[in-house]
Amino acid sequence: MASLAVMSAVEARLRAGWSRAPIVSEANTEGAQPLDGGPYLTVTYPVADETQISVGAPESNTYREEGAIRFVLSVPFGTGLLQWAAWINELRDLFRGKAFDGVVTWEAPPFAVNDDTESATRFELSFAVPYRYDLFA
Repeated sequence: MASLAVMSAVEARLRAGWSRAPIVSEANTEGAQPLDGGPYLTVTYPVADETQISVGAPESNTYREEGAIRFVLSVPFGTGLLQWAAWINELRDLFRGKAFDGVVTWEAPPFAVNDDTESATRFELSFAVPYRYDLFA
């Protein structure tokens, strides 16, 4: 799981630059998705690690957090793909090769599709972006 600083920076960038669908925070509990059946976005942090990259006096060290930010756009099943592909590509553009609030992101690979749902009511498009965040302490 990413640090609070990373999660806050990602959420701020996301809310400032993308408003196509409600954003469901990872901190929400099950059932927190919108009830209208429309699209929504979930952001998760499936992997993160921290390494001390400098040794010095207390308060003068650098700790590097590296991980991935995963975006999952959940849309109604049976509504096609092109509109949603355009939305997910906007997200890729928003986070591809950017630096914001101390977070640096790199490539945003093409999205994957999960249409293998038990209830066949939702369709998911997802991608993950690697990130780096340096903490000075």
